[in-house]
Amino acid sequence: MKRNISAQLGTQSVWGGEEEYLMQRATQVPVVHSVAYGYDDIDTWYEVACGDKKGHTYSRNTNPTVEVFEEKVRLLEGAEAATSFSTGMAAISNILFALLSPGDRVVSIKDTYGATNKIFLESLPRFQVDVTLCETQDHDQLEAEIAKGCQLVYLETPTNPTLKVVDVERLAQAAHRTGAVVVVDNTFATPINQTPLEQGADLVIHSATKFLGGHADALGGVICGSRSLVQQIYRHREIHGATLHPSSAYFLLRGMKTLHLRVRQQNESAMAVARYLEEQPAVDSVFYPGLPTHVHHSIAAKQMKGFGGVLSFSLKGGMNAVRRLLPRLRYAHLAANLGSVETVAGPPRTTSHLECSEQERKAMGIPEGLIRYSVGVEDISDLLSDLEQGLKVLEEKRV
Repeated sequence: MKRNISAQLGTQSVWGGEEEYLMQRATQVPVVHSVAYGYDDIDTWYEVACGDKKGHTYSRNTNPTVEVFEEKVRLLEGAEAATSFSTGMAAISNILFALLSPGDRVVSIKDTYGATNKIFLESLPRFQVDVTLCETQDHDQLEAEIAKGCQLVYLETPTNPTLKVVDVERLAQAAHRTGAVVVVDNTFATPINQTPLEQGADLVIHSATKFLGGHADALGGVICGSRSLVQQIYRHREIHGATLHPSSAYFLLRGMKTLHLRVRQQNESAMAVARYLEEQPAVDSVFYPGLPTHVHHSIAAKQMKGFGGVLSFSLKGGMNAVRRLLPRLRYAHLAANLGSVETVAGPPRTTSHLECSEQERKAMGIPEGLIRYSVGVEDISDLLSDLEQGLKVLEEKRV
């Protein structure tokens, strides 16, 4: 039976892309571990190898299980095409190195993920690619730099870990006036909360390791966009080999079946936690786009359906306060991950911006006393009680 491809996102999370690869009346997509795929007819083999006929020849290029994962994400993002990678950073680096050449120029923001920032500051300049990083909150500066001419505009929204928001539609219009390609990292928002292609982006990136998989048991990355751009990047990945493993694709697929439910709960819980933390005397600042006090709340409200499951907050007392609070949390893994069913917390210097020095983090507006808090699917009351008992220690110290 053919499924309705115009179904809602929650239904697509469960059913999208799976029908063709269900085998022997199975209700779940199989994990295909075969490295190669055989053909009795040489001409058919050649047509499949060239992409003129549907099929698979070698799993570094394409794989049945991986293809289902790509199709499900494609449907959720409303894209023409999608291709996957071994990690989220593989997706980011493949886009940049597939689309850019010596002499090209990139305009981006200062608040990108730490490893992405390192590519901009260290890797691309080695290949004579000029990179201009603007203040994330300064849309006028971004537009002015884009207007000078560039080949690619790279955005991340909300940003990791300070949850800044950029206006995708406004910046995409500015980029397209100069003929630039617009890339948006949508990892924090997920396609449940935000669909950048609808706002003018050309390519969307996910670290599938995070919310898409949701169970902290599989690495992966994926990009979506126009068929021509995705095909160009796929060819680069095919040659350079950052292939998603079929077992990881299976785990990501399994996790995505509950994506809409998890994100719905995480949106609600993160908002409750952010509101609670705003009232705590030991907390200096709370960063969450769902709060009316957030500097870009109006932009977030315009382009997001929900505000996501990640927030951050800075403590009075800096890193010493972080050292005291985090070990007291009973319902949070202290780990370098986010988007999981379990709450995960940690400071940027051991999570998002490990690769950066304290001075570099400071230049990006990341306080050393910042905690990134990725809300899981636990009961909200337990998370709030957990934070309360942890923060009491800081209050006792202040008294």
